Amino acid sequence: MKSFNSTPFPFDNPKSKMSPLLLAFLLFMGIFFCHSSFAQEAAEEDPIILRDRSIKDPKTATILSAVLPGAGQVYNEKVWKVPIIYGGIITNAYFAEFNNRRYKVFRKALFALDRQEPNPAFPNLNRDALVRNVNYWRKNRDLVFVFFGIIYALNIIDAQVDAHLSGFDISDDLTLKLEPSFESHSAGGNTFGMSLKLKF
Repeated sequence: MKSFNSTPFPFDNPKSKMSPLLLAFLLFMGIFFCHSSFAQEAAEEDPIILRDRSIKDPKTATILSAVLPGAGQVYNEKVWKVPIIYGGIITNAYFAEFNNRRYKVFRKALFALDRQEPNPAFPNLNRDALVRNVNYWRKNRDLVFVFFGIIYALNIIDAQVDAHLSGFDISDDLTLKLEPSFESHSAGGNTFGMSLKLKF
């Protein structure tokens, strides 16, 4: 029977020089340049895009943030939000590793106790105390993974909302004025008062 040697995946090969971070960067740059070329072609055909390039596409911002957290914020020209996103991710990664390490230490001690082996790490803890610690650190680790999901979702929502609001008019042409008003009625008589006018 012949055996076929399959080519290992680049990340499974310890000698491979391509890291997941490099792959994510290359993927982001490919999407960014593809979008730039499409946007340029659309601008040549659509005079509205030529008039205002500050209006962002919510779909593009959403896809970019879903592929690489923070990419949608860069696309929306809100680069100052990227350190906040990655600060949250790095903090979560630290606590995930810390809680997982403590969980493994107590689990190892529990298995040693069940095999009736000496437990030098926690000699004063009985089985119930070890079980409580195993459950506690595992719950904390799983909760950190939930926070990972929340940060990822907020990153996508923030990019989409920012892109939607990029077309919102906040110029000086949008004004709210309080002015005196004068109205003549068909039945006769005049009315004086104040009017609140919103100018678009």
